[in-house]
This record gives sequence, C-alpha cells and structure tokens, in this order.
Amino acid sequence: MAHMGRRGAVVLGVAGLVTPLTVALGAAPAQAASCTTRTGPYQKQVEKFLGRPVDGRQSAADCTAIRAFQNKHGITPAIGYAGPVTWGVMDLMNKQKAVGKNPNKDGKCPVNKGRIACVNLTLQLSWIQDGKRLVYGPVPVRTGRDGYETRTGLKKIYWRDIDHVSTVYNVPMPYSQFFDGGQAFHSVGLSMWNPPGSHGCVNMTTTDAKKYWSLLKKGDDVFVYGRKPGT
Repeated sequence: MAHMGRRGAVVLGVAGLVTPLTVALGAAPAQAASCTTRTGPYQKQVEKFLGRPVDGRQSAADCTAIRAFQNKHGITPAIGYAGPVTWGVMDLMNKQKAVGKNPNKDGKCPVNKGRIACVNLTLQLSWIQDGKRLVYGPVPVRTGRDGYETRTGLKKIYWRDIDHVSTVYNVPMPYSQFFDGGQAFHSVGLSMWNPPGSHGCVNMTTTDAKKYWSLLKKGDDVFVYGRKPGT
C-alpha cells in the first residue's frame, strides 16, 4: 500500500467494494439459479440459527430461509445450501452477540491511552473507549480479506476526509479516517458480514461511520488486534 503524505494522494488500502467471492461448495449443486434440495454439512446449526425446525434435513422452507439470509449478506452462490461460508457468518454473528457491552473483557485494547478506537479482527468488532469506559459500540465491522489484511498494532488517525473517493478503485469512501497508510475507517453500502472482506480498510455502516467521525479526531489512537477468520 502506498503511503499517503498529503490530501489527495493515492490510497491503496480501500474498502473491498468488489463482487463477493464465489465459494466452491464441493458436493453442492452448481446451478446457482435454483434452490438446492441438498442437505448441507451445517444443516442443523443453520436451522437453529434461523429458527427453523432442527431436523438436519433440507426442506423447501429451509432453503427459502437460507437463501434469504445469503442474499441479505451477499453470500454466493445463494442457493440455500447450509455450507461452511453461510454457517461461518452465522457463527460470527453469534459470537459478536455474546460479547454484549463488554467488548474489552480480555483487556487487550489499551486502557491507558484515553480515547481510543479498538478493532478486534477475530470477532470483527470495533468500539471506542476512554480508559475503561465504553464510549460507543461495539459494532460489527468488515476488515481486510485474505491477502489484504488490516494491519495490527497501535496506530493514530493522521488524516480525515468526509467525502473521500478512492483514486485506485474509483469508489466513494465516506467518513474516511486514515490510521495506517491507506487503511481507514469508512462507511460502505454493504452488509458487514459480506464475504470475503475489504482491501484493508475497516468498513462500517453509515450510522456507525458518522458516529466515529463525531467522536474521533486527528491524533486519536487506534488499536487493531486479532486475526480475521479466513485469513
């Protein structure tokens, strides 16, 4: 990623506003246009997550519910197959929900820096804290995919651009707050669980990106840790 020395310089670590990765499903049927009748390896887990009868056997209603979930979050092929990618997203959602309002329970994000934005790559969560006090969040985020990982460590916000547009991918990056080379917090019009991830940036919903914009300023600390699933 190229270093950005001044406003308008080339930004390489932009959001992954790309077509989601099509995942090979092995035994799953290839026809993406139809709803599969095949039972997936995570059928029971997916049924339980969706509130379906947990019998471990694919039904037409199961497939409809799974496809709706896949379409909502950009999981392809959206054929209603209870495969590893679909279950991986659901499992992550469960783990995020379990965190509740204590995202720094493990104490890995520094509490001696004052106001700091924390990013847990493992759980794909971010929040803002001031010492031990939770200021905002935790909120789901979408970080760098395999080969474009969001870099870990202690950073500082060094440049903010509310209407930034990537000069590499020619896509908007609203509410950009850059903290490491071309990597930044910014909003995207995608599900936060859309695989495979960004090109290094920390993607957020518009609501959360606006809130981060209002709560953070140039010079504030950012701490990124963990490892995104699949990287």
